Amino acid sequence: MAGVETQAEHKQVTVLFADVQRSMDLAAALGPERLSEVMGELFNRCGSVTQRYGGMVQQFTGDGIMALFGAPIALEDHAIRACVAALEIQKEAVTLADEVKRRDGMDIALRVGLNSGDVVFGQIGSSTASYTAFGTHVGMAQRMESVAPPGGVMISESTARLVEHIAVLDDPSLVNIKNAPGPVSARRLRGMLANRAVVGRRESTLFGRDDDIEAVTRIVNETIGGNGRVVGLIGPAGIGKSRFCRELVKIAQSSGMATFSTSCESHTSEVPFGVVSRLLRDVLRISDDEREAGRAALRTRFGDADPEDVVLLEDLLGIRDAAVASPNVSAEARRRRLAGLIGTPAMSPDQSTVYIVEDVHWIDAASEAMLADLLTDVPLSQAMVMITYRPEYAGVLSRRSDIRRITLAPLDNSAAWEMTTELIGSHPSVNELAANIIEHSAGNPFYVQEIVREFAERKVIVGDRGAYRRQLEIADISVPATLQATISARIDRLTPAAKRALHAAAIIGSRFGVDLLGAVIGDADDFGQSELAELVHSELIDQVMFTPRAEYAFRHPLVRTVAYESQLKTARAQRHRRLAAALEHHHATAADDIAAVIAGHLEAAGDMRDAFGWHMRAGNWFTNRDIGAARKSWRRAKELADELSAADPDPRWMRIAPRALLCGSTWRAGGSVADTGFDELRALCTRAEDQVPLAMGMAGFISQLAVTARIREASRLASEYVELIDSIDQPGLTVGMLYPAIHAKYEAGEMADVERLAQRVIDLAQGDPTKGNFLTGSPLAFATGMLASARCALGQGEWKGTFKQALDISRVDPTTYVSIVMFKYLLGIPCGALLPDAMAQQESAEALHIAERCSEDFALHTAQLTRGIVLLSADGGDRAVGLELLKRARSAAIGERFMLAKVPAIDVQIAAEMARVGDLDEAIDLSRHVIAEQFKSGAALDRGTATSILVESLLDRGRAVDVDEARSAVDMLAAATNPGFVLCELPLLRMRALLASAQGEKERCRTFTDRYLAMAQTVGFEGHLATARAMSR
Repeated sequence: MAGVETQAEHKQVTVLFADVQRSMDLAAALGPERLSEVMGELFNRCGSVTQRYGGMVQQFTGDGIMALFGAPIALEDHAIRACVAALEIQKEAVTLADEVKRRDGMDIALRVGLNSGDVVFGQIGSSTASYTAFGTHVGMAQRMESVAPPGGVMISESTARLVEHIAVLDDPSLVNIKNAPGPVSARRLRGMLANRAVVGRRESTLFGRDDDIEAVTRIVNETIGGNGRVVGLIGPAGIGKSRFCRELVKIAQSSGMATFSTSCESHTSEVPFGVVSRLLRDVLRISDDEREAGRAALRTRFGDADPEDVVLLEDLLGIRDAAVASPNVSAEARRRRLAGLIGTPAMSPDQSTVYIVEDVHWIDAASEAMLADLLTDVPLSQAMVMITYRPEYAGVLSRRSDIRRITLAPLDNSAAWEMTTELIGSHPSVNELAANIIEHSAGNPFYVQEIVREFAERKVIVGDRGAYRRQLEIADISVPATLQATISARIDRLTPAAKRALHAAAIIGSRFGVDLLGAVIGDADDFGQSELAELVHSELIDQVMFTPRAEYAFRHPLVRTVAYESQLKTARAQRHRRLAAALEHHHATAADDIAAVIAGHLEAAGDMRDAFGWHMRAGNWFTNRDIGAARKSWRRAKELADELSAADPDPRWMRIAPRALLCGSTWRAGGSVADTGFDELRALCTRAEDQVPLAMGMAGFISQLAVTARIREASRLASEYVELIDSIDQPGLTVGMLYPAIHAKYEAGEMADVERLAQRVIDLAQGDPTKGNFLTGSPLAFATGMLASARCALGQGEWKGTFKQALDISRVDPTTYVSIVMFKYLLGIPCGALLPDAMAQQESAEALHIAERCSEDFALHTAQLTRGIVLLSADGGDRAVGLELLKRARSAAIGERFMLAKVPAIDVQIAAEMARVGDLDEAIDLSRHVIAEQFKSGAALDRGTATSILVESLLDRGRAVDVDEARSAVDMLAAATNPGFVLCELPLLRMRALLASAQGEKERCRTFTDRYLAMAQTVGFEGHLATARAMSR
């Protein structure tokens, strides 16, 4: 036991119990002295066999033994060794029984039972004799022994699964054992088949990839020639993706190309831009120790770029000056602007370049989206981008139409033989071992390396690489189903200090630095470079960075997994807790950006309350950077709060707070009304008598109803919502939270309510554009814009001036400005209030530019919609561009489900364009659909325009039934229009004039035309005025 780590840990073991049958009868017949001799000899032989096959006799039970295979030192083939040992023990027992029979005339028989599985193994107290194993698998082995026949070996189903490919077993049988609820399956072990190998690991030359190397070499040459390529390298774990990438680096560098690389990690898959940040730090040579120099280098390199974009890049790279505020832009805008900056000539290297991103199946969503943007320009560059991923990855990077896919298949027998013989050699004594390696590695290069290394470490083979000779005969052993025990065996050969360092590193992640490693270990005096040197020498980790700080990485992800999962939860929790504290200390001035990581470690430590707080903090930090990531943090906080409430129902606020944020933000992230969770939030807030979070959640719920085109429901709930806001009676809250109600009433066409509520916000804001800006950038601007819209819809004066005021106020926030421009022209142009004049062109173009640079996707799509309507409505050559923008906005609305209320406005414009080019049938069908949906949902804004297109198209088509349908459509609109709602009253006058003309009623047509012109002049609707004047000529 010398040198063995004393801390308890999980072990994959096989437990063996052997018991002498009818031991009491034997004792009575032989007497105590002779019995002692016989039992001592039996136990000596059993112990010798156990030790021969790597096991440890843990207990003598008086008439039997308990032995472990796989503890304290892990064995990759513990089940096979235990089976071989059990059979050998029975042989020894038979030999001894013959001797006892001849001398004493007594029969002796052993029963042996085996069971395999996870146990906790460690030292109890201070005595080395106090090592023991705990767990249900220990008891099950004893139960197997109790049902074994005399002279036989009975194994459990778990052991049988590990050895059935090499063992001779009886068919399963059901046996009754103590304390089991029913019969369990067991199998009798009869013997073992041919010898099998044990696992080791050593990297070798690349074999069996000639075709793949030829393909990637062609791609390298194409890239050098100016035809950039995106390559996907696909294969399961251990197949050699990383090894292939190292070969690519050699090829590229030998051709004069620059190479940069990074890898994705599972534990950072929810940290936005983490992968892109690491890759860019490599490309730009950014160091944490030289932050100011890094910023200066960026300013020099991007001297012609927008300074805000450079600050965004500094923020991404983690070197932004704390005194410089990060630009207030959404995650989507941040991604677009960074992608645009990185795509500028300033980032273009002086030589052809290979970029490698490994394991994108673990990539964070923001990096994935940004890489997807960047890859668009690769075909026109001298860059090759290699991404590697497992077959189960189906993200956007793998679905690119221009990606060149290289799938790494398992090595065929010829390549596997070449690889194995290069590692183990060609001496005749190792030929059988080589054959076993090839058979059981199944073409996986990593498995081959592991097997050879394990043989060398266990002295089964001796010599040097490529020149081994077989030294030890090994019994019927083989590679287990997984590599867990194999890697554990390598770990257990480390010194205790090195093993502790490896366990601590596994807590940090696949890549780690020395400073954090020391913090996790918890005792700096008990940790030094010698432990890291031992781990590197053992090829469990590699040093991947030397300056300015040394960094290390696990050689293979499975090494980290085994090192992590072998630790007891209590030990892991303590280390996670230390790591969380260290991260908070090291990032004391900028902990928000790693709040999600700290929260994850606190969760793993079992500190759920603290984890809750950090998840909430992470969500707040993500809110204006990545709403999806923010919602993930809030969702996890909600789950933790629910878990905590099961034990302590008191902190009800913990359950309410994340739910309010989730409900309040659903409309920004897409999804359905059910995704808001409003009903549950409402019930919790009612029980807690807490109205503020209820108001926040109800605001989001109303917005979700509105953007998903459930206008009637949104308007009805908005009335209740206003009463709730009034009952809270906080002016600042009223200013900030009335907007959802105003917007719902606006979409429903209830303009009197819009005017009243908007004026209330304006009065309470007292000219402060940012007062109450926790839902919108400027509640005052939104309220002023809504007031202008209501005045326009009701034909009141000064609505144009009110829109101007709203636009001036909205300049305080980019997204607010984009929204006000949308309200102005999405209402004004289709409804005939405004013309697509020079001001409309200028303001819609500016809004689209701002949205592309600063706003969330929601605002970007509304800006596309606004710009598309302006271009499509104007005479000129940009109609096709306008139509394309409308189609993009429509596709986003349908696909992302957060702008469905604007689909009718888009469809109205598309129908109008169809009518303009003479496709009357399609225009009629589409406008019919829009009208039906408007009446179904309760939306009112597009009814007049849609009905106008339908009626005019029907009259132009001129079928006998078309006039009747047109008249019915006019009557339906008239019946649903309230007096004073000029958005419908004006088109009704025009349509009645057109109907009268179609029926030859000239005087009636003139009457309606005159009334139409007079109303258009009174309300100042430019579009209708131009149309009315043309009709009057």
